[in-house]
Amino acid sequence: MQNNPLTVIVVDDHQMFAESIARILGAEPDLQIIGIALSMAEAARMADDTRPDIAIVDYQLPDGDGAMAVAAIRAASPGTRALILTGGGDARALDAAIAAGCSGFMTKDKALHELVSAIHVIRTWEMYIPAELLPGLLNRLGPTDPRADRDLTKREREVLSLLANGMSNRAIAADLVVSLNTVRNHVQRIIDKLGAHSKLEAVAIARREGLLDQGP
Repeated sequence: MQNNPLTVIVVDDHQMFAESIARILGAEPDLQIIGIALSMAEAARMADDTRPDIAIVDYQLPDGDGAMAVAAIRAASPGTRALILTGGGDARALDAAIAAGCSGFMTKDKALHELVSAIHVIRTWEMYIPAELLPGLLNRLGPTDPRADRDLTKREREVLSLLANGMSNRAIAADLVVSLNTVRNHVQRIIDKLGAHSKLEAVAIARREGLLDQGP
């Protein structure tokens, strides 16, 4: 576990809800709430000022949706990992959130301990998508425009294929019998080469461009 707590901002236009989430998360020993924002514009300014590790973002905001808010937060603070909270598992909201570079997506009907668990997932640069939403997401990201392999190495394409099967970095490391750090390096190079913001967006791009059909 890291020595310093993760810094967190909560973005929600319902102040009572935002304060409740902040109070609950603030009780976690490895989390530090450093601000509450009630709008997208306020969240972007706060991210620029504080450079938080994590942003918990409501999907419905008075001046934009959650995907727009994530894009604004990441533009101000590229190292911030954002997790969107939404009232329902709308497919378009999920797709837009992934395209904006969010690290996690969760519906508000989940238990609070699941939100804490999701934060612990995205803190390690993994993606958090509820299992019930993942199959539909991957089905919507089918290949439409096969292109060149973007200079991915054989091992990178192998890792990409395993990512597309929903495997975590740790599971990939075990499958390939390599270190976790080696897998993380492969994943980061894949993300960079595909011009993605996250692992899931890299898989989406790969599916759209037919890269997963080329085999390892």
